[in-house]
Amino acid sequence: MIGTLQAKLRYLKDKNLHKWLGGYARQRIENARAPRPVGPRHLLFAVCDHWEPGWENATPEVGDARVRAWSERYPEMARAYRDADGRHPRHSFFFPGEQYTPGWLDALADLTRGGFGEVELHLHHHNDTAENLRADILRYLDTLGKHGHFSRDASGRMRYGFIHGNWCLANSGRDSRNCGVDEELPLLFETGCYADYTFPSAPDESQHDIVNQIYWPTGNLARRKAHAVGVRAKVGEVLEDRILMIEGPLALALTRRGTAPRLRMEYGALQAVDPPTPERVKTWVDQNIHIEGRPEWVFVKVYTHGAPEDQAESLLGAGSHALHRELTTRYNDGKEWVLHYVTAREMYNIAIAALEGKTGNPGDYRDYRLKPPPCAS
Repeated sequence: MIGTLQAKLRYLKDKNLHKWLGGYARQRIENARAPRPVGPRHLLFAVCDHWEPGWENATPEVGDARVRAWSERYPEMARAYRDADGRHPRHSFFFPGEQYTPGWLDALADLTRGGFGEVELHLHHHNDTAENLRADILRYLDTLGKHGHFSRDASGRMRYGFIHGNWCLANSGRDSRNCGVDEELPLLFETGCYADYTFPSAPDESQHDIVNQIYWPTGNLARRKAHAVGVRAKVGEVLEDRILMIEGPLALALTRRGTAPRLRMEYGALQAVDPPTPERVKTWVDQNIHIEGRPEWVFVKVYTHGAPEDQAESLLGAGSHALHRELTTRYNDGKEWVLHYVTAREMYNIAIAALEGKTGNPGDYRDYRLKPPPCAS
């Protein structure tokens, strides 16, 4: 008995559940007490891909083949499905600047022109400094931006969504190995970042206690792990001096292995070994991530590492077909649910529209603040 208990406690510690279970419990209580919206709810669905054709130091030939698979097969898969606005599934390719290869970015520009996705910034950095990180980001924006990627504001400055390649945003690991820059949040904002899409990072050690929320980081934003303290985003309050944190679902859910019930940790990862199922989709939706005061607009952001062959096979084939069949049937009946496929940029725009009091069809606000990238023309 004692040995079994100790094993379970070790498992919980290894999975870092202690870092987020309190916040998860509070969020579930808030959801249970929240009033239910009247009328159909709108589901905003985004896939944010840590898209790395050079995964595991692949040769240029292997990287080229991975990109070619997406160029050829993603439109074919996506064309089979449409949301309530007539849009096909839209993929957000968070591209690692350090893997820059001109042909790969040209291929992504073609997918963007076809209406199948957009490019944002993904960055791995280790034992870094603020000065070096700023220079790297600006260099990568310039290099990738020459292919027509990234939205531009009125002044022509590039705006981007961000995913930390090592999960440890703002130096939130146990040491500096997977980041090194405490003041990462203000640095991202200064260089044009509009929102962070890194989390959830569970079961990684960098996971924090704010879960299943869209929120603003607060306090001293230059401190280490500044995003671990924040205030929920709500209608009527837009903080223009910082990035918005847009989280995906993180939950504990019952599933079955054979006939036995099993408790699983759900963190919205699309994996070949753990493909989407109706039960998983329901868990994502049930986390009820929304802007406070606009509960009828529900945000679901899932993530993947889609370039390697096994993941791509699922995402370009059976895994995605299962996902989109569920989304376009169960969550697009026009009575209970209305489905909207969105990119990361469009999800941010719709969140800002909600914060500024907009109502009705969220699909009308895909380009509310940040316009599509030049290569979308």
